Amino acid sequence: MRILAIETSCDETAIAVVEGKGGIKKPSFEILSSLIFSQIPFHKEYGGVVPNIAKREHIKSLPLLLEKTAKKIDLASIDQIAVTVGPGLEPALWSGIEFARELSKKMKKPLFGANHLKGHLYSFLLDNPEKKKIFPAIGLIVSGGHTILLYMKSLTEYKKIGETRDDAAGESFDKAARLLVFPYPGGPEIEKAAKKGNPEAIAFPRPMINQKNYDFSFAGLKTALLYNIAGQKADWDKFNKGKAIKPENADDLAASFQSAVIDCLTGKTMRAAKDFSARSVILSGGVAANKALRGTFRKKTSAAKINFFAPQQKYNTDNAAMIATASYIEIMSGKKRRISANGNLGIH
Repeated sequence: MRILAIETSCDETAIAVVEGKGGIKKPSFEILSSLIFSQIPFHKEYGGVVPNIAKREHIKSLPLLLEKTAKKIDLASIDQIAVTVGPGLEPALWSGIEFARELSKKMKKPLFGANHLKGHLYSFLLDNPEKKKIFPAIGLIVSGGHTILLYMKSLTEYKKIGETRDDAAGESFDKAARLLVFPYPGGPEIEKAAKKGNPEAIAFPRPMINQKNYDFSFAGLKTALLYNIAGQKADWDKFNKGKAIKPENADDLAASFQSAVIDCLTGKTMRAAKDFSARSVILSGGVAANKALRGTFRKKTSAAKINFFAPQQKYNTDNAAMIATASYIEIMSGKKRRISANGNLGIH
């Protein structure tokens, strides 16, 4: 099945064409085309994504990306069109949905509504890891908006066993970056600074790490960073008025903060892997691009003698190839979903 997928859930506009084969039991994928337009320059001055600007740029970019795709792939060969319907920013989602609807009518091809979270979850399949036994597995989806832990019996049989109770891990990185007066987007800036800092310089807490559940919490960790910065200056009035105060030990703060987040993510995930006798750990989502996080997981899974799967770096952040992959798995399993934007769509 050849799928043309469209992704506009946040600030990346993407179109991909992916060939899926093998069905549910032995899925394999060939990426025929994958194009992404990043909107970071348009949102940088605001320190975060502005929904209406995102929608405007999606509307401008989608026809251009389709035109480039058509130069590489004969669009008449497409069997299915897929578009992200959630979760995400609803103005951005609608821009992709409306474009996909018109394209579906014009090409006379069926349209499928894809779940963005499942796109992340299944993105490791783009490497076609069929030679290793994957299941049962523990899946960790970690991004700017979500931190979710899943127990997976198969690609289509899974249950949520844990999630964040407040901030997502990626959101905590972004907020920490703002406190440290790093530019947007914050996650990569935290990682860059952490390479120059000492991860043991500040003893930040590891929230909920010793609790028996599989949930996460990062809001308190962010607050600990805030108090540390404000305490250094002993100037609460100035700090609370929102004036930028970049601490001299910003690199150490970044390294220590990142270390705490990684300990929480890997600690809970590896405990779940042990408790559920998992054969594999599957890491996905935008934060999965963090090399320190990936490296820690590789070490811990190797020590536990279980498999570790994560997408290639270019497929961790939002892209349309993962949307095509998720659509193929769901179509093969008979899944149907309303073609309507749902900003709060869950992993179901």
